[in-house]
Amino acid sequence: MEIRSYPFPDPDDLGVNETYLRLQREEPVSRVRLPYGGEAWIATRYADVKTVMGDPRFVRAPVMDPDRDPPRTMPEVPGISTILSMDPPEHTRLRRILAKAFTARRTAQLRDRAQEIVNDLLDRMEDQGPPADLMDALAMPVAITLISEMLGVPNLDRAQFRAWSDAAVAITAFTVPEIEAAAASLRAYIRDLVEEKRKHPADDMLTVLVTAHDDEDRLSEEELVSFGVTLLIAGHETTGSEIGNFVYTLLARPDKLAEVRADPSLLPTAIEELLRHTKLSGAPAFPRFATVDVELSGVRIAAGEAVFVDGLVANRDPEVFENPDELNFHRPSIPHFAFGHGVHHCIGAPLARMELQVAIATLLKRFPNLRLAGDVAIKKGRLVRGPQTLPVRW
Repeated sequence: MEIRSYPFPDPDDLGVNETYLRLQREEPVSRVRLPYGGEAWIATRYADVKTVMGDPRFVRAPVMDPDRDPPRTMPEVPGISTILSMDPPEHTRLRRILAKAFTARRTAQLRDRAQEIVNDLLDRMEDQGPPADLMDALAMPVAITLISEMLGVPNLDRAQFRAWSDAAVAITAFTVPEIEAAAASLRAYIRDLVEEKRKHPADDMLTVLVTAHDDEDRLSEEELVSFGVTLLIAGHETTGSEIGNFVYTLLARPDKLAEVRADPSLLPTAIEELLRHTKLSGAPAFPRFATVDVELSGVRIAAGEAVFVDGLVANRDPEVFENPDELNFHRPSIPHFAFGHGVHHCIGAPLARMELQVAIATLLKRFPNLRLAGDVAIKKGRLVRGPQTLPVRW
């Protein structure tokens, strides 16, 4: 069996590297060599990805073992467990702490605030006049502002942590020392903010985490800090990038843009299809590990071996999605993996969906003549993909 170097190169657009699709057709469970930590398997078909994500025979915790040097796309083995690297019951314990902050009901309550933020950002963009970079004018600021307010991050610090975050989620876009320095800076920043919340508690999620540590002994100090870092990064990098990705896709596809403009009620369905269709991730950061021998598409995964899965490739599986490469806003509802699956299904999915709906609906309504104003370059060498800049005029 051929052993391929992984991650596969990002295409210039938001599409999927052809190697993924060829493997999905011909060799759905393949052997890959990672930039750090050796070799692993990669699964690309929907059924196999669903099994690895949802079956308790696959676990994440071994990625925390530095003596094992686990295969990974990131340069360092984390020294601190995060909710992303935990398995039940530890994962369940942490997830319960913030579950109430991310319910559909709580998200509905935040919709009005999200609308205020979007309105204000678009007012500024309109006042400054075209052209504008939509990533700086809307996409990243709305995501950063909302998660910062929920966590309790001061407004003045947001530009700094955006720069740290961009480097911390890099694969090859920055040097290893730069990636490690950015991650360390984020941890130090959250650690200082935790001390501030201890002195001056507030009505925010970081104070909830501090209380869970100090008064209820439900998480350790390191878990508290890593949880804050994870929420800060995940809460804006993915959603902000997806706002840019989806607007770019619509502006580059006049037929699809016209479809949504003609029937605004179609937007929630269109966003689900865009979530399925768009290759947001450059590559998964860490694998799952088999605890017993497991067979995937006729290939035996031995106990202890690592398996990478990319749900956004599985979302193109022709055995599940008819004409998977087609962007179809009337596609019958089939669960996609944009937010993962199983115990690690994204806790912020309701919030992300709401932000996407509010930002894109308001933008299209406010600017009926919105159009691209130049070439769009997609960021490469990162865990999260999106436009570097998104020039528009109206």
